[in-house]
Amino acid sequence: MAEGVAVGDTVQVEEVPTEWNSVIANNVNDIKIQLVVDANVVSFYNEQMFMDDKMNIMIPTSVFTEAFKCSFNYYDNGSVLIKKGNTELTVQLEQNYMHVGDVQIQVPSAMLIKDGMVYLQAKVVELGLGYTYKWDIASNTLYLTDSKKGDNILPSKFSYRDIKKIPEIKNQGNLSTCWAFAALSALESRLMPEQKFSFSVDNMSFNNGYVGNQSDGGDYTRAIAYLTAWKGPVLESDDPYGDGIHSSELKPVKHVQEVQIIDSKNFEAIKKAVFMYGGVESSLYSSMASSNESSVYYNKNNYSYCYIGTQKPNHDVVIVGWDDNYSKSNFNGNLEGDGAFICMNSWGANFGDGGLFYISYYDSNIGMHNVVYTGVASVTNYDNIYQSDLCGWVGQMGYEGDTAYFSNVYTANSEETLKAVSFYATGKATEYEIYFVDNYQDTSSFDNKVFVKKGTFTNAGYYTVDLDKSYDLQKGNQYGVVIKIKTPNSIHPIAVEYRAGAPTAEVDLSDGNGYISLSGKSWEHVEESKNCNICLKMFTINR
Repeated sequence: MAEGVAVGDTVQVEEVPTEWNSVIANNVNDIKIQLVVDANVVSFYNEQMFMDDKMNIMIPTSVFTEAFKCSFNYYDNGSVLIKKGNTELTVQLEQNYMHVGDVQIQVPSAMLIKDGMVYLQAKVVELGLGYTYKWDIASNTLYLTDSKKGDNILPSKFSYRDIKKIPEIKNQGNLSTCWAFAALSALESRLMPEQKFSFSVDNMSFNNGYVGNQSDGGDYTRAIAYLTAWKGPVLESDDPYGDGIHSSELKPVKHVQEVQIIDSKNFEAIKKAVFMYGGVESSLYSSMASSNESSVYYNKNNYSYCYIGTQKPNHDVVIVGWDDNYSKSNFNGNLEGDGAFICMNSWGANFGDGGLFYISYYDSNIGMHNVVYTGVASVTNYDNIYQSDLCGWVGQMGYEGDTAYFSNVYTANSEETLKAVSFYATGKATEYEIYFVDNYQDTSSFDNKVFVKKGTFTNAGYYTVDLDKSYDLQKGNQYGVVIKIKTPNSIHPIAVEYRAGAPTAEVDLSDGNGYISLSGKSWEHVEESKNCNICLKMFTINR
């Protein structure tokens, strides 16, 4: 170590002789580099941080959205656009500078691609977003602290049209499929601009496990069930819309592993979801059914809509932006104030402004039901899914309190390794503990459950939790996953699938082996006692 540099000191690049750079970098990379942002340790997935031969710390861009609370967009021309509050910075592959607004700032090795992964130099975060930078050589840890932490990360105006994140505008025609168009458009926007897909509405609306046809309508719970069961999404080109033909044999091209449900009328949370992830599927009451119709609530000249009343939502759209200063005078009627969401419809490009329109913040229904697809993975993430809840979260059960235990027991189909589990949080601030039961025989086996992991979900929704330890499964043996769940202010915190009416009349209870318990001591078999399936999936890889 250089003379006069003590263990734990912050080492600046200029203090180290250049001939030592590669030696130091190799030593640093031999130990996993830890990233701490605003006192929170950042978790990595398939890629890790590394130090290059010039002692630049390179951060995988997959963590940028969550770690730095920003809008991150990677384009196929090798450029990156990052927005946070009123700051906008751009970085180009193989350039030694970046632009913050109109100002060019020198940043050596600002961006590179390694093993197919995109990395940005940590100085981009320091110089571009205003984070303080500290490298602790003793603990192999980079500390980045937001010097503007009190500032709002959201601009007053934001639109996917400005950042090339608007999916293809489609037309549902005379079918009641707005829910599927909204869900899949929201999902498509989550992957853009880096990945561009057109997903099949036909496949979702026909192959979702519910009873009915395309004239019966649907909602976001049906869409979530279809996607999280890995029935889709499939490509529009493989199952075109409106031809009356569909296939249940097509394989998904993405695996949806996380879906968050945002609180009703929480406009700040809705905006953050749009800003950081993808379009938010929401709903409104519409007295129109196509672009050919008119309504007293719709101003065709300004592409603006506002309904104030007691009618329930009957049409799904996707929130793709907002304008806090959009004048109330642009709407029909006398509204309390300015501001509107920018929404994407499914009535073709002839509706509104090329398929987009404004919905006032004061509309009675917009922002009541809100879904964002936050976890979308490659189909290579896991090999197998074990599940018994193909219709997803239909209802809830519990013991008249906020805490309960639930479990599903599965028989291994082959020699596999358990990597993750998934389940629903039926409310905000849900706490969970995960346990594993090896070689399940009967309910007494639950006494031997082994603690695996615990955590908390901020929002309601569907979540996949990767396990910190892998568990090998033997073909033909039974294994149990146990969840202890606590959802504040809930009396039924467990999500279940059951026959709730005509749409779920064909729920299959023969494919499940689920259990619930108040305290984790005495268990009841829900397929027999409650006529339902537990919403708890298991993911494995082949050995």
